[in-house]
Amino acid sequence: MAAQPRGEHRIGLLNGFAAYGMWGLVPLFWPLLKPSGAVEILAHRMVWSLAVVGIALLVLRRWSWAGELLRQPRKLGLITVAATVITVNWGVYIWAVNTHQVVEASLGYFINPLVTIAIGVLLLKERLRPVQWAAVGVGLAAVLVLTIGYGRPPWISLCLAFSFATYGLVKKKLNLGGVESLAAETAVQFLPALAYLLWLGSEGDATFGAEGTGHALLLAATGLVTALPLVCFGAAAIRVPLSTLGLLQYLAPVFQFLLGVLYFGEAMPPERWAGFALVWLALSLLTWDALRTARGARRRLEEREGTAAVEGLEAVAQPSATRTP
Repeated sequence: MAAQPRGEHRIGLLNGFAAYGMWGLVPLFWPLLKPSGAVEILAHRMVWSLAVVGIALLVLRRWSWAGELLRQPRKLGLITVAATVITVNWGVYIWAVNTHQVVEASLGYFINPLVTIAIGVLLLKERLRPVQWAAVGVGLAAVLVLTIGYGRPPWISLCLAFSFATYGLVKKKLNLGGVESLAAETAVQFLPALAYLLWLGSEGDATFGAEGTGHALLLAATGLVTALPLVCFGAAAIRVPLSTLGLLQYLAPVFQFLLGVLYFGEAMPPERWAGFALVWLALSLLTWDALRTARGARRRLEEREGTAAVEGLEAVAQPSATRTP
């Protein structure tokens, strides 16, 4: 029986590496879709993602959630908000990659944990530990350094970070499974996306079908590129601790950063290196604090369980000790 949890943990880790690895390597995919523009690619991603998750739900026979969702206007509103912010996130990311700004896009996912913390403080009135405050301060300094380096705020990074942090906040309130949530969000996106593609075709500007079968298949593959990492992430999330997932999440922006610098040959002047170094310092502080807090919580839980066990034994032994012969 002891081997089973280890096997499950290993499967979870492999799925986690697969999910974040695919998200990290996705900048290699979007340029393959040229000459399609970013908006056309985005629309195809919405349409084909719904097709892929729809087939998955048919195979799994998981439709009961849909009826429940339709009877909850508040959740439908949250789904619409989630669909809107992830549309912004997807569109900006595709555009950034296809205009050779992969490094700045990767920065958005590096600073996303810092933005999530800031949203927690501002909207949810969460209290930060001193190390978390230090990390946020270092992150703000990094944005200032990068603003000076770029000659403008790193708006691509900020847009990606804030849109994804908002998306995470809405998803937390929705409490839907990954595949179900993606199905609901792409259902909201589907009609506007399809209408845009039909209009593009009527204007003679659509590349789907006009650039050959290979190009059409690549556009259709955007559904798999969207859904497959999410399935792997879901398999990882139920098998490995959140602290492990928290560390694995940095794989995606690391891969994206390395691709931007080494494969796409994007410039990294000294001030940009300095800004990234500050971001990595902030993330190191957050990671250290999270691991330290998790270890402390685990130790306190073990101490409470040990105390409860001792008290239980004493309670059982007490009647025997006081019984008269």
